[in-house]
Amino acid sequence: MNRHLRKAVVATAAITAGLLMTACQNGTDDSSSGRSGTGKSGTGATAVAEKASDSKNSKNSKNSEGVSGSFENGEVTYLAPGKYIVSVPGKDAQQFLVADDTEVYGVGTICGEAGSKVDAPCTLDQLEAAAKKDAVSADVEMKNGIATLVTERRAAQQDAGSDSGKTVVEGIDEGKGVNGTWFGNVSYLAPGKYTVSDMKGTEQQFLLAEDTKIWGYGDICGDTNTGEGGQGGTECTEAELETAAKKGFTAEVVIGNGIATTIRDDH
Repeated sequence: MNRHLRKAVVATAAITAGLLMTACQNGTDDSSSGRSGTGKSGTGATAVAEKASDSKNSKNSKNSEGVSGSFENGEVTYLAPGKYIVSVPGKDAQQFLVADDTEVYGVGTICGEAGSKVDAPCTLDQLEAAAKKDAVSADVEMKNGIATLVTERRAAQQDAGSDSGKTVVEGIDEGKGVNGTWFGNVSYLAPGKYTVSDMKGTEQQFLLAEDTKIWGYGDICGDTNTGEGGQGGTECTEAELETAAKKGFTAEVVIGNGIATTIRDDH
């Protein structure tokens, strides 16, 4: 009798132990399976994030190479604070940045007056406000991906007695530029582009050409002493003219067809 009881107890204990082991194994497998599933999910998400980051870094790296050049007849569109795109017919759209020393000139859209003959200097805030409303027609000079100069293009203007609209540059090309002699303050607008004021303070825009004669008597270059023993008038470079015009100086400017033929500083 006792022997049968002992066998029954042993058998029961063995069955109970087996059930406990099975439960533990199932719990371990479930737990492991859960951790394993979480691990795979986490690894997948991390991989996607890393790829996205790599892709973003790659794009940023590509953009950060910095493009240099002129983008004429472009449409400037706002992207983000300090970041724009210029689209030029026949070329891929080019992203660019602006800096504190980026020069911006407007003729009615960015700033200034549409009917003015002189480009008005604008602020970066005015450029941003205008580009947020709509694309701005402008030429962009770029260096290392940063705009050095943004110049709004003038709308087609009609010449008196003509039915065809012509821009300022087109008019100059066709011999319809301004002619005459102006004596007043010369100011810098953009590379190769200046203004000279008359006695009434009205400013006249003019361009430079390779054969423009620039004579300095101390303001652009040269010596103020024009008497005996003095240096007299000195032919100056365009770079010297640009430097002087950014500060402002008085000169006599002879203009033919919208292009300066002779510039003499006041001596």
